Amino acid sequence: MKDHDAGVVLASATTLALLPTSAFAHASDRGHVLLLPTGYYIAGGALAVAVSFLVLALLPPAVLDNFWRRRLPLFTFGDAPRILISLISFAGFALLVAAGLFGSRDPLSNPLPLVVWTLLWAGFTLLQGVLGDLWSWLNPWYGPWRVASRVFALDTAKPPRLPSWLGYWPAFALFFAFAWFELIDPAPDDPARLAFAAGLYWLVSFTAMLAFGYDGWSRRGEFLTVFFSMVARFAPFERVDGRLGLCWPGAKLLAGEPLPQSGTAFLLLALSSVSFDGLSKTFFWLGLFGINPLEYPGRTALIGIGSFGLVLTFVLLAAVFALAVILGQRLAGDKHSFGEAAGLLVWSIVPIALAYHIAHYLTVLLVDGQYALVALSDPFALGWDLFGTANRMVEAGVVAGAQSAWWLWNIQAGVIIAGHVLAVLVAHGLAWRLHKQPSRAALSQLPLTLLMIAYTIFGLWLLATPTAG
Repeated sequence: MKDHDAGVVLASATTLALLPTSAFAHASDRGHVLLLPTGYYIAGGALAVAVSFLVLALLPPAVLDNFWRRRLPLFTFGDAPRILISLISFAGFALLVAAGLFGSRDPLSNPLPLVVWTLLWAGFTLLQGVLGDLWSWLNPWYGPWRVASRVFALDTAKPPRLPSWLGYWPAFALFFAFAWFELIDPAPDDPARLAFAAGLYWLVSFTAMLAFGYDGWSRRGEFLTVFFSMVARFAPFERVDGRLGLCWPGAKLLAGEPLPQSGTAFLLLALSSVSFDGLSKTFFWLGLFGINPLEYPGRTALIGIGSFGLVLTFVLLAAVFALAVILGQRLAGDKHSFGEAAGLLVWSIVPIALAYHIAHYLTVLLVDGQYALVALSDPFALGWDLFGTANRMVEAGVVAGAQSAWWLWNIQAGVIIAGHVLAVLVAHGLAWRLHKQPSRAALSQLPLTLLMIAYTIFGLWLLATPTAG
């Protein structure tokens, strides 16, 4: 492309970006096409993952083991404020549901969709991955459950247990329903529709916690707790017996027990759903079904295609992951069962899932996060200014323009590459738990590393490819 042509394209894109358009709660997601030499980034990312595998294959296991074991104790604290914080969180949740039912109909003016999709799903996931398990304190169920247990004199010591054969399948089914609602439903940002769905989910989960105990349901049935607890294992903050300390990012993943097939499926679904969210808007995906991306028909017309794609993406990722584990076992002469090997190695998916989440929702967080600050000051559109932010100007230009595009691309690409490199690092540590001989451990990781290289290329391609909608 000549310099003059590139300037015309950039000027046109900037002009179009400044024109008024209909706004939705996810409108800032992938708001521009990055005109950058993506081939170099893709090649460099794949090379970084490959080189990290080769370096780790040559390192003695003791070196990496000593690296992961390092801890820096900080301070101790108790659980006394946990009930109060959870009750405050529940009160805030109830207020948001009321705002969804009785507040503004505009998704960018009503705080409920902005808090759920931007601050909770996009932003809080990042906090979990950086600061650790904050959700166990902030979730809106623990406090009400403790109060209800005392009022109704429930036996919290020995509640009925979920059948062991269920595993994580309840959480898997609910996470799939959540992903379908976010990605496929025609109007997930509609405040009243979202208020009904969120309120119903809270009530169903609370009833299940009363029936099976808080720990019993939250650890295997309540998908947000399951997802956030898995993400928190990556965080450099570690809490053991009331003592808070620092560790290397990903170190807690190495201590994880092998997940059952349902837990493995849950983690793979978390990664595949975010991947499909990006894929479903690309010219490539729409072209497969004969849809002109420049005449985007809207979500209602794509319900069938979207549902098929969401399932297909998960099935393909699960099949490729299973194949990589099986081939790795064959190469290493592994005597462990497939379920044990897959359930242990799937923990290496967490850095990748977190990296994709950050990269995918970065623009949403930067722009819609500002809308959330405005909406929270006036939740019922009554002219309030509770936090002094109701009249704040939203700077959507933070994601517009060539310079912003360059910075965003490099941050997103860097996060994805770093996530895959850390995944290779974690996978090697997990492989040494399965194989005592370093050579066998390295061989067992070769197919999984190839999968991670391919997924790195796929992720960087998603960041740069044109999208519609």
